[in-house]
Amino acid sequence: MKTVAKTGNEAMAYAMKQINPDVVAAYPITPATEVVQIFSNYVADGEVDTEFVAVESEHSALSACVGASIAGGRVMTSTSSQGLALMHEILYIAAGNRLPIVIALVNRSLSAPINIHCDHSDTMGSREAGWMHLYCANSQEAYDSLIIALKTAEATAVPAIVSTDAFILSHAMERLEVLEDSDVQNFIGEYRPRFSALDLENPKTYGPLDLQDYFFEHKRAQIDDFSKVLDAYDKAAKDYAELSGRYYPALEEYKTEDADVAIFAAGSTADTAKEVVDDLRDQGRKVGLVRMRMWRPLPVEQIKKALTKFKAVAVMDRSDTMADFGGPVFLETRGMLYDSEEKPLITDYVYGLGGRNIKLTDIARVYDDIEQVAKAGKIEKLITYLGVRGEE
Repeated sequence: MKTVAKTGNEAMAYAMKQINPDVVAAYPITPATEVVQIFSNYVADGEVDTEFVAVESEHSALSACVGASIAGGRVMTSTSSQGLALMHEILYIAAGNRLPIVIALVNRSLSAPINIHCDHSDTMGSREAGWMHLYCANSQEAYDSLIIALKTAEATAVPAIVSTDAFILSHAMERLEVLEDSDVQNFIGEYRPRFSALDLENPKTYGPLDLQDYFFEHKRAQIDDFSKVLDAYDKAAKDYAELSGRYYPALEEYKTEDADVAIFAAGSTADTAKEVVDDLRDQGRKVGLVRMRMWRPLPVEQIKKALTKFKAVAVMDRSDTMADFGGPVFLETRGMLYDSEEKPLITDYVYGLGGRNIKLTDIARVYDDIEQVAKAGKIEKLITYLGVRGEE
């Protein structure tokens, strides 16, 4: 293992280099362009054996990935924002065909207006496409998670998205510990596809018309396979911890043992919130953090167990549903806790849209608010748009 300095984009490109996929098909989009640009240098310099396919759009990129994966290849790509939106149709096709493609994604706001900075509206908009999805809090985790996700995807035949926050992580330099190439190769192992269109001894049909006679059963089988991802991910994460010393559970708790209130957050904001928790703990305040690393499949029982011990919880959403009823994480969290005998009072804080900075003082204010909710035993304001002019 060695120590290096890399941005989030460089970290993901380096993980891709060590994975050495058979095919990478990609189209550039800010702020994920660097991931495949850097990787293409590895290809040009002969450091990987990958066939790099430069295409004319993100729709074409994922379509090429689907073809390569059906042919039995280990396949990866990268995109962001409108790129993921343009892939939307093909996301379902990849998942439905059980193709373990991995996307190194940089979270960026969807237009309009045009914005190249971070929020989670792109991935939240594709959350039901049948892909495993991990939110990373820092560049070290982006590097590690890409490797873990590939192993999990190939073990379950479920594709995976590993995402970082635009510019906050993608272009920020951090200290990383990276494995030796041989260690990564030994960890992921030789890829043995479940099927291949090039297997002429066992011919199959891909993407056939599937009407009402069997479509429901085939979709139910996909859902059943998807439910097995959590266990496979946990095994891969624990195996990786033995190799690297770094363990990434699907759900992370920070100083929650005796906490009365907690924030439930994802992405780089979770790391920022840890600093606030430490400061407030020094003041004797019983606050904690629950961090959502895996968003799909939802670790429902883990979330219920983690959140039901608090008096009040503030969910922090970096996207909104436009439903006037809170963000996607808030809505799903309330749904998960609906039948719990003991459950906290839950409020939602929509924040950071279009890259709006989230400061330590903003997060401290959220803790102030939920401590008051816990003390009063009631919610005065269900949804807060944190940091919006005229909302304070």
